[in-house]
Parts: sequence; structure tokens; C-alpha cells
Amino acid sequence: MTQAAPFPDSRTAVVTGAASPRGIGRVTARRLASEGWAVAIVDLDADLSREAAESLNAEFGVPALGVAASVADEEQIRGAFDLIEAELPQIVGLVNIAGVSSPTPFLELTTAEWDQVFDVNLRGAYLATRRAAETMVNNSVGRVVSLASISAERGGGTFSKVPYSASKAGIIGFSRAVARELSPLGVTVNAISPGPIDTDIMGGTLTEERKNDLSRDVLVGRVGRPDEVAALIAFLMREEAGYITGVNYDINGGLHFS
Repeated sequence: MTQAAPFPDSRTAVVTGAASPRGIGRVTARRLASEGWAVAIVDLDADLSREAAESLNAEFGVPALGVAASVADEEQIRGAFDLIEAELPQIVGLVNIAGVSSPTPFLELTTAEWDQVFDVNLRGAYLATRRAAETMVNNSVGRVVSLASISAERGGGTFSKVPYSASKAGIIGFSRAVARELSPLGVTVNAISPGPIDTDIMGGTLTEERKNDLSRDVLVGRVGRPDEVAALIAFLMREEAGYITGVNYDINGGLHFS
């Protein structure tokens, strides 16, 4: 068993799926930059990734890099991490946010759609975590946080249906299993399961009518905000969170207790 090393003064967080202006990833990248992290944004959209990184550098003065890559492609994701390590400080954090939704009813679902959802949501988290872990274990320090979903815990019941729920359930099991192997080597691994959040992943920007519908059974009476999820992610990424690992955190306003 390895005693975790202290955080280096200069450190990088890699955030996948962080280019979309209205996504949890973009807000998370901004939150981490505000706390002094150098940030690497890995996303399919090259232009948006670069623009997002430039805005972080301009606003917070931290090193930032936007890299275009598909998280489902092993060669691309390894190339992205190689570039990040060449340009930015030591990788200490990884936030797996890249994902796709799937509102198709089960009996209308195609195998191609099933494979696409799993490729991005679960294979992508595996590939990014596998590559990041090589560096983190070598340095005896790391934080991995992956986005699961309330849909995984409730068996759907949200905008997305079976493949999304199943892939996000996989994230929870994946995170717990990886935590068992990596935590003794200095790397914590956790998952977060948001409830309904005001982003565009649920079929576009939410109207007030849809917000009201989604928040009907939420104890706090509203949908969540991306910055609230980002705050939880940022906490789990901190050095003082080193005694937390293998956990799945609910953040759903009381819609579901687990």
C-alpha cells in the first residue's frame, strides 16, 4: 500500500465533454480553474474546446488546453493525454463527463444506438480513466470523478431510457471496482449521480413547463443547476477529500434516496 503523495503546487485536471456552453462539463472546468487548477478540456468539437480553454486562461490566468478527441477511441484519447502532459502541469485530476442521452423506447431501440451510448458513456470513462491512472499511480496521487445518473439508480424514469440507465449504472460499478484497486496506490475514485439538471442533454434547453414537470417530485421544488454539480465535483477533487473513495453521491434535490 502506498501513502498518497501531496498535491503538487501546479496540477492539471482533465475534463471530458466540457466544450458545450450549457453543460455540466463547461461549468466544472470553470469551477476548477477558479480554484487554481490548470485545465484540459477534451471534447469532440475542436473549435469549442479551444475557445473554452482560452476563456479559462483569460478569466483565471491558469494554463488551459482544448483538445479534440472522441473518448470512445483509444488512440485518440491516448494521443490527447500525451499532448496534455506535454503542454500542462502534472495530471492529478480526471472528471469523466462526456456522455450521450438515449430517449428511445426499449422495443424501438437498435443495437447500433445501444452500442453508441455504451461506447461514449462507459467505454469512454474506461479509456480516459485507464490512461489517466497510469500517470496518477506513477506519481502516487490522483482524483477521478465520473458522472453517473439518478437514472441508473431508479431504472430510468427520466428523459433517457434503457441504454443510458444501464451505461450509467456501469459507471457506478466501474468506479467502485477501480477505487478498490487504485486507492491503495494514492488515487481516489468516486461517482456522482445527478437528478434533473438544467442542461441541454435532455433534448434541448428546458422550457419552464418542462422544468416544472421534472421538478414535480423533487423535495426542494426545482431542477438542479450545473454549478451545483460542479461544486460537488470540485470538492471531491480537492486534496482534503483524500479519505473519500468508492462512493456514489446523489445530487437530486431529494428526488431519490439511496
